[in-house]
Amino acid sequence: MEHHCGLITDSKEPVPLKSISVNLSINDFVAAVAATLNYENEENIPLEAVFVFPMDEDSAVYSFEALVDGKKIVAELQDKMKAHRKYEDALSQGHQAYLLEEDDYSRDVFSCNVGNLQPGAKVAITLRYVQELLLERDGALRYVLPAILNPRYQLTEQSGKSCLNIQSPIVPLKDLPYTLSMIATITSQHRIERVQSNCSLSTVQYLTDDKTSAQVSLTEGHKFDRDVELLIYYSEVHSPSVAVEMGMLNKKPGIINTARRVLRLINVQHGFMEAPCAMVSFYPDIPEVEASKVCGEFVFLVDRSGSMKYPMSTKKNSQLRIEAAKETLLLLLKSLPMGCYFNIYGFGSSYEKFFPESVKYTQETMEDAVERVKDLQADLGGTEILTPLCNIYKAPSIPGHPLQLFVFTDGEVSDTFSVIRQVQLNSKKHRCFSFGIGQGASTSLIKNIAQVSGGTAEFITGKDRMQTKALGSLKFALQCAVDNISLSWDLPPGLSIKMVSPEHPAIFRGQRLIIYAQLTGLMPQVESTGTVCIKHTLQGKSLENRVTFSLPPKANANFTIHRLAAKSLIQTKDMGFDENSKEEREDVMNISLQSGVLSSFTAFIAINKELNKPVQGPLAHRVIPRPVMDVTMPWIPQSKHKGCCSSHCSFVVFSCLQ
Repeated sequence: MEHHCGLITDSKEPVPLKSISVNLSINDFVAAVAATLNYENEENIPLEAVFVFPMDEDSAVYSFEALVDGKKIVAELQDKMKAHRKYEDALSQGHQAYLLEEDDYSRDVFSCNVGNLQPGAKVAITLRYVQELLLERDGALRYVLPAILNPRYQLTEQSGKSCLNIQSPIVPLKDLPYTLSMIATITSQHRIERVQSNCSLSTVQYLTDDKTSAQVSLTEGHKFDRDVELLIYYSEVHSPSVAVEMGMLNKKPGIINTARRVLRLINVQHGFMEAPCAMVSFYPDIPEVEASKVCGEFVFLVDRSGSMKYPMSTKKNSQLRIEAAKETLLLLLKSLPMGCYFNIYGFGSSYEKFFPESVKYTQETMEDAVERVKDLQADLGGTEILTPLCNIYKAPSIPGHPLQLFVFTDGEVSDTFSVIRQVQLNSKKHRCFSFGIGQGASTSLIKNIAQVSGGTAEFITGKDRMQTKALGSLKFALQCAVDNISLSWDLPPGLSIKMVSPEHPAIFRGQRLIIYAQLTGLMPQVESTGTVCIKHTLQGKSLENRVTFSLPPKANANFTIHRLAAKSLIQTKDMGFDENSKEEREDVMNISLQSGVLSSFTAFIAINKELNKPVQGPLAHRVIPRPVMDVTMPWIPQSKHKGCCSSHCSFVVFSCLQ
């Protein structure tokens, strides 16, 4: 293979993306991110640059702007189809145009188009988003800036339209032609114990004597060739809390508070962003209980597609994904309680299972399965996960043994919504515990199949913390889930609550629960308080937690809580164009447009009309190289086949110059 160094693609064209700079602000368990992409056209012809990149599934993107010759151009969020038409019309008229959109088939993939980039021109594109941080088993809060976006298997013909199928140049990770800089500022009401990363960091600088504020950055010259992971440890991360944020003021007569009024009327009908919004963070004090004697049916679904034979990360001597999956599976297999039932599936283009049906867990069946797991290889081709899922769900239930499904995959599926929908349709009969193996695993797939079924999601990118995560998930599966969850609010007269978050199917010991709600009605202008109580039942015993919060709420210029609430609501409703009805799509679009948070049905569009240089012929197309773990993919077959849950399946091949 021919390798090229410097800012050129595999076809020896200059790469217009020069660098990425990230400003990260973490406040307790919420991250606010501003990422700037710096472009420069070094060619003598106008260009259209296309950059396809990963972001965490939970990212609420709310701002997109371009800085051109000192002038800031702020994008508008619009219906995606209209935004596409405006983008093409702008280019045809000689204007400069910018487009940011979420992929139609997976919420963790985005694309950015910079159109009519003139010779010698420099443009800085900035996107902003907020997200909740994942709570790890050891109490760490985990932030990940994804870099790796691997090619993904197409489950359906429709997903062939995914932006992942753009023929992107693939370069060796060491030759990635753009750099990353990142500065992280961390603040908390609790002491910051330490900050860890998988990348080289500067020394942590504490900004206050009580260590509640700190700053850290990536070392200079970092190549964006791996996912950047930060682990933040606070002294008391588990304290329950409530934060309330004032909404946007509506300037219509009769809505704004005047000097003569002591009460403010909040009318939610005027828009999602106008009502005050509350974010409730609970860490329920759930006692550890002995596992039930009737433990259930444990089915392990292991990805054996060709991509699983690649390393988990870019680190030297990194473990292969299939070996990590096997090691995790062996830990779980040896820890199952006697008397339960189990089976193991391996899937790729086809699937195999150890036993025709689930067998009783005995010393003999466990030892037999352990030996067979040791021989598993990544030799089954593509990532056809829907077919074995259907087979598992169609199998008759074992009385008294509820189904617990454990999925191990690198998540390289383009049409994640189809898989999520299938798990959701069967959520009443099972819980799904998912493991994302290696860098580049789809956060959209891994998080959602667990969330819609009441399970948990884990990401394994190295041997560190693997055992803790694996056995922690099994412990959850063996514990009875908390049920009969209800919230009660004690508010000043005239105020009422409108819930935003959906019902939570399960809470496990050691988990955090975040709930969003809107406050409607009459807001007192004098200082007062409200109380929220979460009640739940564990093995017939009633438990509760109470938190008191201050009113009236404080203003926040970034409307962080509102945007997180909107993202939470969008996630429950947005299943992509092919999975949502027309009414559901319109509902998602309305929430997206009101809140300014991107969805799969909307896009950010910005046009620089000051540039008016008609293009002679088509723009030169430049796709920005992206880092992937799989440089060649010889295991992908060239044929189509049918799966039981999908339309005709097809494959996409990403290749380099040989």
